[in-house]
Amino acid sequence: MAGATTSTTTSTTIWPTLLFLGVVPVAVAILLYRADGFDPAPLPDHGSWPSRAVPARNDRILKVAEKLGDGLLHGPEDMAYDAEAHVLYTGCDDGWIKKVTLADVASSVTVDNWAHVGGRPLGVALGLHKDLIVADANKGLLRVTTEGAVELLTNEAEGLKFRLTDGVDVASDGMIYFTDASHKYSLDVAMMDIMGGRPYGRLMSFDPSTKKTQVLVRGLYFANGVALSPQHDFLVFCETVLRRCRKYHIQGEKKGSVDDFVDNLPGYPDNIRCDGDGHFWIGIAMGRTLFYDWMMMNPFIRKTIVIIEKFVKMPNMQQDGGVLEVSLEGEPLALYSDPALFGVTGGLKVRNHLYYGLLAGSYIGRIDLTRHAARAE
Repeated sequence: MAGATTSTTTSTTIWPTLLFLGVVPVAVAILLYRADGFDPAPLPDHGSWPSRAVPARNDRILKVAEKLGDGLLHGPEDMAYDAEAHVLYTGCDDGWIKKVTLADVASSVTVDNWAHVGGRPLGVALGLHKDLIVADANKGLLRVTTEGAVELLTNEAEGLKFRLTDGVDVASDGMIYFTDASHKYSLDVAMMDIMGGRPYGRLMSFDPSTKKTQVLVRGLYFANGVALSPQHDFLVFCETVLRRCRKYHIQGEKKGSVDDFVDNLPGYPDNIRCDGDGHFWIGIAMGRTLFYDWMMMNPFIRKTIVIIEKFVKMPNMQQDGGVLEVSLEGEPLALYSDPALFGVTGGLKVRNHLYYGLLAGSYIGRIDLTRHAARAE
């Protein structure tokens, strides 16, 4: 009888405890979900798009890429090339614009601190007089003179401050085209914009002669890189969240209008650059995965993940980053990627080499295209 009493007492004690341990976390999660002000939206048709076919690939570029300036370049983002000096300029997360003097041998490449802008320089482009135009995520659109002096050009449009100035390019007439990825979220909480699925991005222009900032396109889903066509009659800009790039007409009968350029990309685009051979090169920050497709299709999942990440760091599930080569007509030509690569910010072709930056890397990658060109599958 004593044993039975002990068993009964134990069971009546354990079950309320187990019930408490099971119900309370669920209740807390529900309360947090309801109380959280983050309200993600469904994305337009996202998840129903198959990736565009790419006829040629090199999907093991880490095996053949050289690491330029390894350890001296912290988060090299966009790149601008000065052909006369054979120099790359890139913005790093320590606020410095670095000057990378190229050489045939990787060990002979030099890296110098060129200009300290103090914020987080993302997009960079050479101006008409060898000055550097910088899209600084924190400060706005900047100009850096050849002597390294920093000047703020603009940091707001239509009464809205830039929160994440991102991509930039400069036309032959001096007009500067650039993006503000989000007028709501800053760089340190950029994932809130991506997970939110709402179009807070803008494409803009700045006229140095009049100091006028004009909004060209509103309502973009994380507006990112910008690149002018060879004739500067149109530009292409990337929308990261929707895995697409669109075309804005600068000249001609369609001036001021927007068309699709390339969509259903094999991953999430960042910066874009046009080379001297009539091709665009698009940085693919990460490739598509089943997890990200599922997450982006479902606002409930996105909100739940944002809440969970306030308490527990989610594991990194990014992979298959790289650089996509696209024709002037928007046809994918070749993809350079690697399963272990992620955070690729952009690609730039210089002569026979492809250079790529990394948001969380410590070097610029370089691939010899004469030896390691993508091959037809």
